[in-house]
Amino acid sequence: MNIQKSIPIAEQPQVASPAAKRAPIADDKAMLRAARDLTKDIADAKPAIFWSDMLISAGVGYSALAGAILVQNTVLAIALGLVSSLTLYRALLFIHELSHIHRNALPGFRKTWNMLVGVPMLTPSFMYEGVHTLHHKRTQYGTVEDPEYLPLALMKPWSLPLFVLIALLAPPALIFRFGVLVPLGVIIPPVRKLVWERASALSINPDFRRKPPEGELKTRVFWLETFGMLWSWVLIASVFILGWKPLLVALAVFSFTAVFNQLRTLVAHLWENEGEPMTVTAQYLDSVNVPPPGLLAEIWAPVGLRYHALHHLMPSMPYHSLPEAHRRLRAELGAGTTFDGANHPGMWHLVGRIARSTMVKRG
Repeated sequence: MNIQKSIPIAEQPQVASPAAKRAPIADDKAMLRAARDLTKDIADAKPAIFWSDMLISAGVGYSALAGAILVQNTVLAIALGLVSSLTLYRALLFIHELSHIHRNALPGFRKTWNMLVGVPMLTPSFMYEGVHTLHHKRTQYGTVEDPEYLPLALMKPWSLPLFVLIALLAPPALIFRFGVLVPLGVIIPPVRKLVWERASALSINPDFRRKPPEGELKTRVFWLETFGMLWSWVLIASVFILGWKPLLVALAVFSFTAVFNQLRTLVAHLWENEGEPMTVTAQYLDSVNVPPPGLLAEIWAPVGLRYHALHHLMPSMPYHSLPEAHRRLRAELGAGTTFDGANHPGMWHLVGRIARSTMVKRG
């Protein structure tokens, strides 16, 4: 297919340093057209891949967690806990796919995922559904209305470790949310309103307030919060039946998972926008791909999230098609073009870049 080549990076409007006002970035229409035209045949979700990946990840994760709780050898328990954390992390990140795939694309997948992963990890799908899509809205990405954006690269240096380490509190906070605040909200409506607005979304923007659920989502929220409440009570009651060890080990595993995910979130974007609306190309360049040959990115950014910038070009593209989509676009558009501008070598390179940006003195 003969598609006009993407604009070379050298000919793109140059972006000033983070300390200065960023120049507007026009849309690279050739790149956007290529993303649309070259990937039509791989745009459908493949049920066999989704189901096998999710079920194997969850099965290995829970088996390793049980082993970490039961074994007496400390080193083996830590190793099993690490395996559990990484595989449950992969299973958990299917919540991202659930927010994008058509509701009829994978019959039964959302319900099964919620019962096997979402509710047990107290992160049911409604915490992303209807929220994550706001992050992809053309006029909301990177603005104060984006629930998943903070200009982290423009903030104080101490904000980065705080951003990552606060995730340690996520598991006990979720138990408190579902086990205490949900039933309390039934009795006290203002509590219910507060919990829904401020503690019902996987958002990082402290100014985000979630709107009340509507339609089908409202019914789903009711049942998932009910199951989450009951599961929280089971976890709390387990202390009196099984002792503290099972719950503490599970909390340690899930806390590590939460921190790992927060670290991935830290490098999912460059976080250099100061609140202005951005073109699709600007959003792409503010997002991050970590393509092969490196293998580690598949561990810390699984289920397609190593191609996060590409995902912003094609939000509905299933995760298993992103590697092939990236290969096709790279081959068609060539090296040194806009497409290459979102490709980065790895996590620590990105952490260093963002950390250095926070140290730049701004007027």
